[in-house]
Amino acid sequence: MPPGTARRRARCTPPHDVSTRQVIADLSIRPAGAPAPVRVDAMCLVAGSGAAGDRHLDPLSPRQLLLASSASYAALALAPQALRENLLLDDDIDHLPSGTVLRIGAEAQVRLMFACEACARLDGHGERLAARIGTRRGVLARVVAAGIIHPGDPVRDLGQRFPSWADDWRLRVRQVLDAVAPGAVVEYAQLARLAGIQSSYCRAFPRLLRALGPAYAQKAIAARSVVPQARWAGAGLFDAVTSGRGSASAPV
Repeated sequence: MPPGTARRRARCTPPHDVSTRQVIADLSIRPAGAPAPVRVDAMCLVAGSGAAGDRHLDPLSPRQLLLASSASYAALALAPQALRENLLLDDDIDHLPSGTVLRIGAEAQVRLMFACEACARLDGHGERLAARIGTRRGVLARVVAAGIIHPGDPVRDLGQRFPSWADDWRLRVRQVLDAVAPGAVVEYAQLARLAGIQSSYCRAFPRLLRALGPAYAQKAIAARSVVPQARWAGAGLFDAVTSGRGSASAPV
């Protein structure tokens, strides 16, 4: 996907109000070791971590939840749960910019992060589905406020309250490196986790870091590297909130 997709989507988004536009159509979790998502009648969202009982529960991941829309299922004539989403919404959400917060039901809130990339596993649900789906698989999200949600709960758009995260994984790596604590370094595996990419991408890090320049290259290291700097785990990475137009600040 071309660099800067998330930012372009934000600029092209028309003004919106905070009225309720859609509802939760279905809910699923994928327990550890389960080969496929399992439908549930209620989901407990844990602030800063994800969905209770789901294999992607992780306080340091931008990929805690996958939100998909019924529109994508209809457009591609997919079988239920083919996109392996956690939350299925009854309307399209792909137009919403990264950083948007959705309130679900009375209390729960989720922060949209970036588009979920299509993977080869999707081809098991349709011929060349991974190639055909483009950016319509859904949007990855983090849990901002806890709550128990159910199918039929209303979804309210609260606006863009957090800084945007890029759809392009290389730009996300740079975003994470920009947040590394002064004088600290981050190991490749942790960098991949924080950027929301598979650990196999670590093989590409040395080349990417060289392209980014010395200021970035010195911030990331292989696990066995012996360096005097403290290793940064990602503290505070997801805490910044939008303050005014295009700026970020600590939570208030």
